[in-house]
Amino acid sequence: MTKTSSFSAPKGVPDYVPPGSAEFVAVRDGLLNAARLAGYGHIELPIFEDTELFARGVGESTDVVSKEMFTFSDRSERSVTLRPEGTAGVMRAVIEHGLDRGQLPVKLSYAGPFFRYERPQKGRYRQLQQVGVEAIGVDDPALDAEVIAVADAGFRSLGLTGFRLEITSLGDDTCRPQYRERLQEFLFGLDLDAETRRRAEINPLRVLDDKRPEIREMTDDAPLMLDHLSESAKNHFDRVLGHLDGLGVRYVLNPRMVRGLDYYTKTTFEFVHDGLGAQSGIGGGGRYDGLMAELGGQALSGIGFGLGVDRTVLALAAEGVGVGDPARCEVFGVPLGDAAKQRMVVLAGELRAAGISVDLVYGERGVKGAMKAADRSGARYTLILGDRDLTEQTIGLKDMRTGDQRQIPLAEIVTTLSGRP
Repeated sequence: MTKTSSFSAPKGVPDYVPPGSAEFVAVRDGLLNAARLAGYGHIELPIFEDTELFARGVGESTDVVSKEMFTFSDRSERSVTLRPEGTAGVMRAVIEHGLDRGQLPVKLSYAGPFFRYERPQKGRYRQLQQVGVEAIGVDDPALDAEVIAVADAGFRSLGLTGFRLEITSLGDDTCRPQYRERLQEFLFGLDLDAETRRRAEINPLRVLDDKRPEIREMTDDAPLMLDHLSESAKNHFDRVLGHLDGLGVRYVLNPRMVRGLDYYTKTTFEFVHDGLGAQSGIGGGGRYDGLMAELGGQALSGIGFGLGVDRTVLALAAEGVGVGDPARCEVFGVPLGDAAKQRMVVLAGELRAAGISVDLVYGERGVKGAMKAADRSGARYTLILGDRDLTEQTIGLKDMRTGDQRQIPLAEIVTTLSGRP
């Protein structure tokens, strides 16, 4: 009778196990590599931070802060929160370590788990995996375009094609206050429920993001930020679009876009994949010109994105695109006998030192069982070593794709495998 564990992963927290985990790693690393190619250095952030950092940085009117954060008291009765997003933590680190006092822009990338208490469903998890970048300290439309192009290039490097970039501008301090008043005047003229009216008082833009059909119908004629941009904000946005055109990054204007975080200003964008159903967003971001000052730092601008690794994996599956090599190793060793195993262990160390991934058959198995293990490993080559081979100082090298097998001098096997594809 098979014994099963009484434990399982927490609800809404996916496991990634071999061989499928190879795709997860390939997606994460592919998105990160696109950032590295643009000069973004790595930053490693704490999993939890002071709750006030997210309340001030993300915005108390957002669903993230008001409904979705994992918040608890530590043993010193301090309120801490599992990070729901990356930008606020990056800004805190930049201020704390004085990175904003050096060369600007500060360009950083990061990856890891983030946490939101949501109703779990396909593509919406309580522990979500993201890759993010932040470019801090320079307000330049060309930098906005670079950040967007890095995300676009990351998706395309994985073979993803069926997505679209939606983009808008949320204006700046020269036009947002007037637009806020105009939008509130419109919203307060509607028959809104108490909670929605409260949201309209705190952050009226969030009402335009309401997914309820009745609210969307009532706000069909709401004034839009793109129609009320100041001359400077419009010029900034036009230049961003011009740079994207020059880079060949395709986009669609979406004047009703409202991101789920309060700190966004000016350029705001989202990557959408319709193959995912309701959870169609695979990444997004924007400019946040007042965030650093809000968190106690200099009044420096910034722009960044967060791309969903989980969502990208699902998007690739929707397109039938596979990435990542599920093979555990390039070479699999099959020693036949104790003396052969002793020599194979040493040989495996030599091959690994040469940069070749190697696994061995362990335990007492016959030739048939050992070769089955070699097949399951996914290795391109199998090394077979027996007592006779040791006497002759040779080793069997089998190409697992073609089935060809030949004897190679033991002294040459590392060099032979190092030069193979």
